[in-house]
This record gives sequence, structure tokens and C-alpha cells, in this order.
Amino acid sequence: MKDKLNQIKEEALRQIRESKTLEQLNEVRVSQLGKKGALTELLKGMKDVSPEDRPKIGQLVNETRSEIEKVLEDAKKKMEAIVLEARLSKETIDVTLPAKSMKVGNMHPNTRALEEVEKIFIGMGYEVVEGPEIEKDYYNFEALNIPADHPAKDEQDTFYISGDILLRTQTSSTQVHEMEKGKLPIRMIAPGRVFRADEVDATHSPSFHQIEGLVIDKHITFADLKGTLAVFAKELFGEDTKVKFRPHHFPFTEPSAEMDVSCFKCGGKGCRFCKGEGWIEILGCGMVHPHVLEMSNIDPNEYTGFAFGVGLERIALLKYEIDDLRLLYENDVRFLRQF
Repeated sequence: MKDKLNQIKEEALRQIRESKTLEQLNEVRVSQLGKKGALTELLKGMKDVSPEDRPKIGQLVNETRSEIEKVLEDAKKKMEAIVLEARLSKETIDVTLPAKSMKVGNMHPNTRALEEVEKIFIGMGYEVVEGPEIEKDYYNFEALNIPADHPAKDEQDTFYISGDILLRTQTSSTQVHEMEKGKLPIRMIAPGRVFRADEVDATHSPSFHQIEGLVIDKHITFADLKGTLAVFAKELFGEDTKVKFRPHHFPFTEPSAEMDVSCFKCGGKGCRFCKGEGWIEILGCGMVHPHVLEMSNIDPNEYTGFAFGVGLERIALLKYEIDDLRLLYENDVRFLRQF
């Protein structure tokens, strides 16, 4: 047994000396000390050793293992040092070369505008709700009091995927999903991407973003709508901003209005920015139509509400004085760096 141990040790030391790489050293460790290594195989023969000799043989085995492990570890450290020195010599850095500039990205104007709008409404107790971009005709039109023969359902305006499946043209569909849940009262805004078959130009795009708002509760009046949107305008465009409501028509609200804000560049005096009008159109709004409430199983005799919708890109264009909608989507770094 002692002779076999000496043979294993000598063979292991020879293999260590001949190893040129760390991988070869690991192979020596496995072949000599592993579960199926020579030393382990020798230990399996301990059952044939007399009981009185087993302690002595066990001590010799442990001494042999320790000696092989020590030589292996020393060889590994030397080889790692050689490998490190070789790598460092190849990776020598010329400190006289100019450093690489770190390019830090900026938030997109749309993202900045959306976060600002969300912060304003969350501060007023609203919830931010998202909905699907692929919708059923019912949620995009029918449940919003837009009948089958309404011009807005013309295929020239809407991207239809199949008979009653389409790309949503407004995030109002998200409001319908929330109303159907029956959890009242509701105070929410629904931001998201919408799609319409428009030609691309400085003010139109087939894909853009909307922020729709909805409040449903008992005793909600148009005064609540005006007060809410007045606060929103002041927070967004400045404390001196005034609002003006003009009668309009939307199928899902009655009465309906379009809201203008006083020009924040000239204070309403008239300038190039507001085209001399002193006012800038910003959003559409109105009291939720009783029929819309009924279709979502909400009693219009007990609950009332108001809704509004604003284009996110319109806010970004106004706040950052961008004169072409296409700049928001071209990903030109020279443009985006300004924000």
C-alpha cells in the first residue's frame, strides 16, 4: 500500500511539473484527487487492510493528499501570476490618449410632458390607468355613444384588423373598461398610444398619444370640470394662465366644450406663437352622456361625471416650442439633446 502511495504521489508531481495551463492543472487534480481519482480508488482497497494497520495507512493517505494539494496550489498561483502578467502586458493603456466621452441620454419630450401631467392629476387624487391598444369596436365606439353609421367609424379614419377588432383611435376605451368594473367613484386618467389613418405632416401622425380623463361620482357638475381643468392649466403652463370654454359637440359628452388657454408667451396679448389670437386650443371636454353611463350599468339619475381628452404631443409641442410633430419621432440625437 505504501509503495502504491509513493507511485501515485510521484505520478501526480510529474504531471504537475509538465502542466502548461490552468486547465491541465485542474485535470491533474481531478485525475489524482477527484471522486474517481487514483487516490480515491486506493482508499477503496482499505477494506483489505488489517484493522491494526488501517490508522497508519489512513495517515499516509492523508499526508500524500496534503502534499499533492500543496504542490498543486503553489503551481496554480505561479501560473496565475504568469497569465496575469501576460494579459497586462497586452492590455497596456496609453494614458496620453484622449479619454472616451460618456454619452448620457435625456428624457424624450413626450416622456417629460407625460410625467408632468401625471404628477398634476395624481396630486388631485386621480389614478393612472392603462388599457389595450388593440380593441373591440364596442369599447372604441359603441359604448361611447358612437353608432355604426357615425363618420368616425369610416375605415379611412380607423385601422381595422378584422370585423370588430381595431387599433384604438382614443384611450376613452380604457374609461369604459373601468366603468364596467362598477367600482365607484372613479377619478382616473388614461394615457396611451392611439392610431388613426392620418397622413404624416407637421401636425398629424398615424400614431400618437392621448391622455383621457374621467370623473364619475354623485353630484358632479360642469363647475367641477371647469375648476379641475383650470387648476390643471395653471400647473402646466403657469399661475397666470386663464381658461376659456367654447361650445362643441362630442358623441360621448353632453354638454361638450373645447377649452383654450391664454397664451403663456404673450400673456394673451397676441403674438406669433398664438397667431395673434391670445388663446391656444388645448383640449376637448364635457359632461359624460347619460347613455354612456347606462351602457356601463351606471345609473345616470344617481351618478354624473365629466371627461376630457388632450393630445400628449400637443402639450409637448407647446411647452417646448417645437414647430414640427415629426421631430418627436425621427430620433435625431441633435434634436433630443436639447431636452
